[in-house]
Amino acid sequence: MRLRLWKWYQNCLAYHPVKTQVISSGFLWGVGDVAAQYITHSAKSRLQISSVSLQKLDHNQRLMYQDADADFRINWKRVAITSTFGFGFVGPVGHFWYEGLDRFIRLKLHQQPKSLQFVATKVAADGIIFGPLDLLVFFTYMGFSMGKNVQQVKEDVKRDFLPALILEGGVWPIVQVVNFRYVPVRYQLLYVNIFCLLDSAFLSWLEQQKDAAWKQWFTSFDSLKERGGQGRL
Repeated sequence: MRLRLWKWYQNCLAYHPVKTQVISSGFLWGVGDVAAQYITHSAKSRLQISSVSLQKLDHNQRLMYQDADADFRINWKRVAITSTFGFGFVGPVGHFWYEGLDRFIRLKLHQQPKSLQFVATKVAADGIIFGPLDLLVFFTYMGFSMGKNVQQVKEDVKRDFLPALILEGGVWPIVQVVNFRYVPVRYQLLYVNIFCLLDSAFLSWLEQQKDAAWKQWFTSFDSLKERGGQGRL
């Protein structure tokens, strides 16, 4: 069954590469958002349980708190919005990015495929160009899709962009070294999309964290830089 599914995917990719990448990206980003919603719900439920002294509750009340996860409801509007990001941005842009990046480095920079320099150049370009662009578009798109105005979107981007960039910066280079060294170009976006299943869950969770206390470290660091710059003027 798995082999048949893989052959079917290869056939779709061969005849309809962009369409296949778009559909698979949208699907995986949607699944990732469902996972993020469940993670957020579970965390809130456990926090609620831990904040209540269970000894003071009767048996029925304990069951109500302990079964809080059973009340989980998927926000399908949010899933649709996140999936659309996969369909409209990650799929098409990612397809042409990986194809174009490979051709540019091979044909313009004349680097040997799979060499250390070739892989390092790809990882650097992906981390400096595509990674930040992907995060910027994601947070901007999610903000406007939720009905926020320009000022609110700017505040969200300022709050979420730097934490996401730093946290993802410790993971994606490792993922991409394997990708650019061992995965054929036509399958590189699929490989990335598999990790995007986790990444979309992380970004959706991060966006839902709003003004969580742990984010204040990043914003306070940014504020210190701004004050330091003003002090030098």
